[in-house]
Amino acid sequence: QSLQRWNQVGENLNKFLTEMGYEVDLQYADNEVQQQVSQIENMITKGAKVLIIAPVDGSALSAVLAEAHDAGIKVIAHDRFITETENVDCVGTFDNNKVGALQGQYIADALDLEHADGPFNLEIVAGSLDDDNASYFLGGAMEILQPYIDSGKLVVRSGQTTREQCATDAWQTDVAQARMDNILTAYYTAEKLDAVLCSNDSTALGAESALKSAGYGSGDLPFPVITGQDCDTANVKAIIAGEQSMSVFKDTRALAKQVASMAQAFMNGEEPEYNDTTTYNNGAKVVPAYALEPIVVTKDNYQEKLVDSGYYTEAELK
Repeated sequence: QSLQRWNQVGENLNKFLTEMGYEVDLQYADNEVQQQVSQIENMITKGAKVLIIAPVDGSALSAVLAEAHDAGIKVIAHDRFITETENVDCVGTFDNNKVGALQGQYIADALDLEHADGPFNLEIVAGSLDDDNASYFLGGAMEILQPYIDSGKLVVRSGQTTREQCATDAWQTDVAQARMDNILTAYYTAEKLDAVLCSNDSTALGAESALKSAGYGSGDLPFPVITGQDCDTANVKAIIAGEQSMSVFKDTRALAKQVASMAQAFMNGEEPEYNDTTTYNNGAKVVPAYALEPIVVTKDNYQEKLVDSGYYTEAELK
């Protein structure tokens, strides 16, 4: 519940499922694996028919989901992937590789990497190692950016480019800020940072705080190109203020509606609709999925994409 988007996810799922006439037990695990396992065990005991799970650690649920399977319970992974178990029936998500590709392409376009001489300095702030989605975000971005790194047009002065080196534990803003503070102190006292690939908005806020402390956004030192994901209100405000360049919008309403329809199909003894039955290999099986399309939000289109669509009010972004 410390991240805005998961509160929105819970509220929307609860709304759609309740409107469909189902009894909903919505619980948050405070980012604690064992707490989540205990919650799922209790739901199994209470006779749940469908489990919709956004896993804290996608690889830590094999044993409890075996219990769910034995009880005849259908399991839907919500956005975050569940790995290393056959006992997950489907996943409702966004095209997470495309999320990263949109971020990488935005940086490439903003710096005009195709035509500009460079070199440009880039640093990477990736997601949590226990979130399998983070590998798709980083992988999609690096498909775009790695050729420019290989050619020397993009330079990562810290040398930190692997998922392990760039990870942000639990996607925490303060963790991202501390790491960026260290990078700026060690590698950018005499150099200017041109772009920061941040996998989501909470990590972007951390990077932005570190950059402000280092003098970016004041005097002759503009903010670098900074990516994000989720369109949290604080980050949309930062986009409007020119402190963040973009965020990838994943409409939690659309995904909640899709996942609720998956649950309804299972409750009716039917198979849900899927649009991807080949991509999501969790290490034990290929999990059928419905993946929605993410979109880029910038200062130029936030009004249309976020306000006019009813996702936010004008007042919420003041």
